[in-house]
Amino acid sequence: MKQLSGLDSAFLDLEDDHQFLHVSQLLILRRPDDPDFAPHPVWRRQLADRLHQLEPLRRRLVEVPFGLDHPYWINDPDFDLDFHVRRSAVPPPGSDDDLDELVGRLVAAPMDRDHPLWVSHVIEGLAPEEEGGADRFAILTMIHHSTVDGAAGADLLELLLDDVPDAEAPSHAGEWEAEAPPSTAGVLARAAANGIRRPARGLLLAARAGQSVARASRNPAVIDLADRVRGSLRGPLGSLLNAGRERDPEQDLPRLPPLVTPPTRFNAPVSRYRRFAHRALPLAEVKAVGKEAGATINDVVVALCAGGLRHWLLERGELPDRPLTSMIPVSLREGGEDEGWTNRVSATVAALPTDVADPVERLRVAHDGLRVAKQVFAALPGELGPDAAGLGVPATVTAVSRALTRWSSVAPAPFNTVVSNVPGPREPLFLGGATMTHYIPVSAVADPVGLNITVQSYVDQLDFGLLACAELLPDLHDLADAVVGELDALRDAVRSGG
Repeated sequence: MKQLSGLDSAFLDLEDDHQFLHVSQLLILRRPDDPDFAPHPVWRRQLADRLHQLEPLRRRLVEVPFGLDHPYWINDPDFDLDFHVRRSAVPPPGSDDDLDELVGRLVAAPMDRDHPLWVSHVIEGLAPEEEGGADRFAILTMIHHSTVDGAAGADLLELLLDDVPDAEAPSHAGEWEAEAPPSTAGVLARAAANGIRRPARGLLLAARAGQSVARASRNPAVIDLADRVRGSLRGPLGSLLNAGRERDPEQDLPRLPPLVTPPTRFNAPVSRYRRFAHRALPLAEVKAVGKEAGATINDVVVALCAGGLRHWLLERGELPDRPLTSMIPVSLREGGEDEGWTNRVSATVAALPTDVADPVERLRVAHDGLRVAKQVFAALPGELGPDAAGLGVPATVTAVSRALTRWSSVAPAPFNTVVSNVPGPREPLFLGGATMTHYIPVSAVADPVGLNITVQSYVDQLDFGLLACAELLPDLHDLADAVVGELDALRDAVRSGG
């Protein structure tokens, strides 16, 4: 039995009747030249053979009465693989747009908390990518964010698939032990003990936070904060405190720009309906454009998203004068963690240069903005976030989380969108004799940020997954086309020296 961390629990607490926090993966596979190959039974057998390695798929929640402590995970004694592995199909003609529509509907459903928090749909009926091409099928696997973060989800995928076709089943296939649910008295006793330890953990965390801020005291973010406080002083006291203050050379370091989040149509309360769109770009071309411009792949991805959003908003007469802002998830994993199947993630916020018309200049501004955002993240004890999330009394934390969620529907959005770029497998993966051709991320949206753009690299391509509230962005496919279409404009501008 393992207890959820405070951050893990927060992903459960933030859910309500219209926002569900799954970490999902859409895999597209090419069928082998075998008339007897059947995707659903092959995938079910693959999962059954690997359950002993896949702890997140075996465990279900045990709640603590009255929300006095964070829930626990146990190996589900009533585990039923057939409940989790399901068949679905797209209608003819089985286009990628038909697949996207189905995915949008499937990810809009909540997880059943009486079972392990995941489901997997084997989706058939896909048309070949090109006339005369091989048949395809897809697998959509949805895992609750309380179980794994994006990086752990990628690790999970590599355990689910093989690096060679028709690999043998692993040793100890299917061998694992269920756990009996704990007694109510037992979990209440644990809750009481944790309640005693929690204040001490808070003091230790505060000390660590103070040390982090002290180490970062020469960072631009901290200088920026100090300047804002000093600049806000008025009257005799302000004159006295600022008298004779000389310019510090360190003040010439890059600063965090004023990030004011402008309103957009997708910054509003989300409905329970979702729209999904996926696209792909050749990884080599993205790398080449970045190399010519002295930028990273991540810089190029952010510039493409900014350019796509700019043109999409311009066409609708809705482009704000100020740049949009984006939350960028940051993995805190360093390898060797004692507990891999949990959330170790934080985030930073950066400007998306949607206000810049020239593609090359937009890439430069994106590069500079990401560099400053990394400095800001390094300046602050963001790595303490997962620990801090567990310090409050869980019932109180839940109430505060839900109150903040309701307040966010009327308050200004903290950022306009989420943009995430995750490195994926560099070598192809297989399911039996089927080859995985695309590894498409499907993230989540929540009030009041109704658009998420996540990018995953796989072998020689970048797969883009865009998820949005269907009522806020019914034309999400137009935005997806605009984002990937920016690569041509950026390449031409870079090569022409523009």
